[in-house]
Amino acid sequence: MRTRRASPADWDAIWPVWRAVVVEGETCPWPPDTDEQTARAAWMLPSPADVLVMEQEDAAGRITVVATALLLPSLPGLGDHVAQATLLVDPKWIDHGGPPHRARVLGGVGARPGAGGAAGRGGGHWESASRLAAEQMIEYATDRGYRAIQLNAVISVNPKLVALWRSLAFRLIGTLPAAYRHPWLGDVDLHVMYRFLPTLD
Repeated sequence: MRTRRASPADWDAIWPVWRAVVVEGETCPWPPDTDEQTARAAWMLPSPADVLVMEQEDAAGRITVVATALLLPSLPGLGDHVAQATLLVDPKWIDHGGPPHRARVLGGVGARPGAGGAAGRGGGHWESASRLAAEQMIEYATDRGYRAIQLNAVISVNPKLVALWRSLAFRLIGTLPAAYRHPWLGDVDLHVMYRFLPTLD
């Protein structure tokens, strides 16, 4: 898997991922019936936002966008060192393996020596696409100069998602009671999670 900054031309590949995640209603708060024009306006934000795509190449050389992320300053001015992050992973790729070679982060922010998280681990095992995408998003934010990442809406009744972010050093810093209308569980809590990022020299 590799991560790079998206261009406007990538929207056609991002939209199926965005729609598949939103229709499920278990990860993010946009209405499941959000139309494409509204989705594009909400996701493809101008600078200082960074829209990322995570791509997987198959044995035949075909490239598929399996995830997309949105990073933007959590606050203007004196709070712009904290990234507010949203990561959407195509449901078809969740818990699927990624190649056991070092991750590549492209698009204006180079991979740091020794970086690559789980994708660079030895042993030949495969990590899930969701974990690889999350690790590469974190790496990109670090290289971009952010000093922390904030997740504003981690759905409490999605244990795999909560466990993923915890395993990546995110701390639970607050809970918003009954702040999310889950499609079949009713009103459930939202977690706010936060982690610091390493400072680059």
